[in-house]
Amino acid sequence: MELAFERRGTGAPLILIHGIGHHWQAWLPVMDRLAVSRTVIAVDLPGFGVSPGLPDRTPYTAESLADAVESFCALLGVRDPHVAGNSLGGYIALELASRGVVRTATALSPAGFWSRSELLYCQSILRGLRAGARSMPVAKAPAFLRAVSTGVLVAHPSRQEPTALAAATQALAEASGFDETLESFAGLMPPAPPKSPITIAWGEHDRLLLRRQAVRAARWSGQRVKLLKGCGHVPMSDDPELVARVILESSRHPAG
Repeated sequence: MELAFERRGTGAPLILIHGIGHHWQAWLPVMDRLAVSRTVIAVDLPGFGVSPGLPDRTPYTAESLADAVESFCALLGVRDPHVAGNSLGGYIALELASRGVVRTATALSPAGFWSRSELLYCQSILRGLRAGARSMPVAKAPAFLRAVSTGVLVAHPSRQEPTALAAATQALAEASGFDETLESFAGLMPPAPPKSPITIAWGEHDRLLLRRQAVRAARWSGQRVKLLKGCGHVPMSDDPELVARVILESSRHPAG
């Protein structure tokens, strides 16, 4: 499937997958750090950013979005890439690892390890953010997203550039795949056991997917989850150096 993307750097391919309502630009704070030793390909998921939506009658689910990423890689001729994702993108990274179609997967605060009440909380917060973004005049978008992100998305909103905040607000408001994808979370369960090496990391101050979900992720994976100190749910702008280091270390696994 053809998707919008940004490519930088040289080396082993590394696919970056954003969360629900976001776009590939979420990875800008870490892309150049990663591109020193990886061919970094940050992608807009179908129905998000400027990528086209899924084909008619194809439901928006984490699995169908993972299918699209897998098809996208095949179209580019990228075989067995490393992959890293955040939130929904983290789940997709783990799903691709469960299929054995990636060399390694790094999941930052991945979706799918919630309790019923935590899922409802997450959906409620995301619906509120979406409604606010859709009603917000463009000129006020940076102030709006900075204010709401203080509570749930990032630990250090002051580190985000106003232009990036405005673009993120617009991406959230215009994402055609948002509503159906969010509804599909109700049926989202952890993927099958991974066939590829994985790393899971969680923001110390994640207030959207609460830190206790990391304990369930650790039980599912059979390994300890890394803690991203000082970071929120979208950690790339909170501490780009730390996030880049975790991804690079994870993708240096001998299998890669």
